[in-house]
This record gives sequence, C-alpha cells and structure tokens, in this order.
Amino acid sequence: MIAFNRPPYTGSEDQYVLAAMRSEKISGDGEYSALCKNWFEETLGCDKFLLTPSCTQALEMAALLIDIQPGDEVIMPSYTFVSTANAFVLRGARIVFVDVRPDTMNLDETLIEAAITDKTKAIVPVHYAGVACEMDTIMDIARRHDLFVIEDAAQAMMSTYKGRPLGTIGHLAAFSFHETKNYTSAGEGGGLIINDERFSSRAEIIREKGTNRNQYFRGMVDKYSWVDVGSSYLPSDIQAAYLWGQLDNSILINETRLKIWNSYKVGLQGLAEAGKLVLPTIPTDCEHNGHMFYIKVSDLSTRAALLAHLKSAGVGAVFHYVPLHSALAGEKFSRFEGVDRFTTAESEKLIRLPVWYGLSEQQVQTVIAAVTSFYGSL
Repeated sequence: MIAFNRPPYTGSEDQYVLAAMRSEKISGDGEYSALCKNWFEETLGCDKFLLTPSCTQALEMAALLIDIQPGDEVIMPSYTFVSTANAFVLRGARIVFVDVRPDTMNLDETLIEAAITDKTKAIVPVHYAGVACEMDTIMDIARRHDLFVIEDAAQAMMSTYKGRPLGTIGHLAAFSFHETKNYTSAGEGGGLIINDERFSSRAEIIREKGTNRNQYFRGMVDKYSWVDVGSSYLPSDIQAAYLWGQLDNSILINETRLKIWNSYKVGLQGLAEAGKLVLPTIPTDCEHNGHMFYIKVSDLSTRAALLAHLKSAGVGAVFHYVPLHSALAGEKFSRFEGVDRFTTAESEKLIRLPVWYGLSEQQVQTVIAAVTSFYGSL
C-alpha cells in the first residue's frame, strides 16, 4: 500500500532530539527553540518568529493580538481547515465566508470588498496547497479599509509571492508543523510570524501565559507578574529539536517534494489535455513548495469511483475539506457572503494524491498508472 502521507524524517533529527532530552532545559524556549527562531527570522526576513505547539494556537494568538471582540467580523474562505475559523470564533467573532477561485482554490480577492462591513476587523487569506493568494490586492484592500491581514500559511512554508516568502506579507501569519506538512516538529507544532512591530512585545506576553516572564529573563524587570491575558503557547524544546533537524535539510525536503509534484504533472498531463481531469494551476508570480498535488475530476460520483479504484490498487488518496459554511457549527457562527459558485462544486471534484518526503519515483509512477488505468477502463 502506498500511504497517502508519512511524516517527514531525514535522519538528522535523532541527534538533536537526544541532545535536547539530555539538556538542563527541555521546556519551551531552550537552545533549539532559539535556533529555530533565528532560522525563520533570518531566512524569511520577518520581524519576529515564535514557535507554538500548533498552528491552531498561532492563529489563536493572532486573534488575541488584534483584539478580536464579540461581534467583530473576519473574512476568509470556507474551503479551509476548521482552525482558521475557530481561532476567531473563540473570541466571539462572526466569520464571513467568500467564494474561492476555481484555479487555485484560494480566496477570491475580487469578492472581498463586497463582504466588508463596519464590523469587519480582519481578512484571513489561506494559501491553499502552498500556492499564494493574490496578496497585493488583499493588502491594498486592507490598507484602504484599515483592516488586519493574517496569513494562514499552514501549508505554505518555502513558498513565495512575487519573490516574497509567504507569511511575511500580512501583519501576522501562522505556519503548521503538523505531521502532514512539509516540515514537522515531532507530529505537531506551529509558528506565529509577526511582521508588524506593534505586536512584538505583547505576543511574548500572551505566549507566556499573560506574564512578562521573557522580560524578566532579559533583565528588563526585577520580577515577572501577570500583566495581560494569555495561555501556554510554548512547545517543548524537544519538539523544537526535531524541527531543527528538518530545517537543517529544508532545501533537500523542498526539492524532493517539488520533484514528486513535477512527476505527477508530467505523468498526468495527457489525461488533462484529453479533458479527463484538471491539474493544479500555479500563477505566474507564485513559487510553490510541492505541499500538495491534487486532481479535479468531473463530478462527485466520479471522485467516489476513482477513490475506490485507487484504494483497490493500493494507493492512499483522499478528498479534502468539507466547506465550513455547510457544517453544523458553520451555520451557527458564520455567513456566506455572495454566491457559492465554486467552493462546494470544486471541492467535490478534488482528490489529493500521495506526496511525502521519501516517496520514490517508482511509487509516483504506480500512482500515475492507477489513475490512468481508471480512465482507460471507463
């Protein structure tokens, strides 16, 4: 069976995890946390990077930092993971969903302004499959309407928009290091990127349970105390050590995933040209990270049949999100602005194929052959 996903593992992680375990500090913000923080700040060029236990918690921190209040509205796509919405719902916000673009499955930037009201506080673009949203337009809208932009870059580490790393364009951004992502910190993990210095000091406080503990350790205060709201948003240094082993091989992992992605693109191009399926679109100004390779089939029944065929051929393949606005909680906490032309219809056509560090070329060709044989049997 060709697994749909396996957590990335390069072999470098062991030495760092063992060293962290034997150190005198295995709780948050130890040696390896500092190494990861410096790597992101230097590689991405962001103002500040803070490791978190998950991307969900990074998004929750973002909601706290922009001071989401009950009744505020936050604009985002419905085609995303529940954490994107939940982080703001937890603070009392109402989610306003707008339709996606069928080419990238990203938030349709042309529909955002019509969804803005006097209650709107933020826009949350989700870089689906590691492909950038149209950020120039989104940032211009935010500037003109005095809104915050929080990039959900969970899938987008090492991707760029017009040469700029995703996660460094909005006021804040969140990365995921879950085991399904290109890079993991031992199964879970995330990071908050701060591009607006207004949030830097308070982010440290919120992350440290609402205390000024970091200032104490830097000698800025003689004792630390409770000064703001917050929670425990620090991962252990063992998690950071595992991630450091992956950052040490970041280019290799990225190149390997892109090679797999390109093999799928070449191998399935004939079916796309014959009109049997649709392949991913990468806009000219975007460089992606090979996070995901998906195909779109003609309809829901074809998707079910192809998934069954792939399973019988020993290939792990899955569909992705059920749009949030159609979920039980979505009906309670959100509204869909405008017409759902593409979100539901396109999501019902989408199948994700296996992409993971360590997937061999032979396995990729087996997957391609399984997809091809399905259409040959029709």
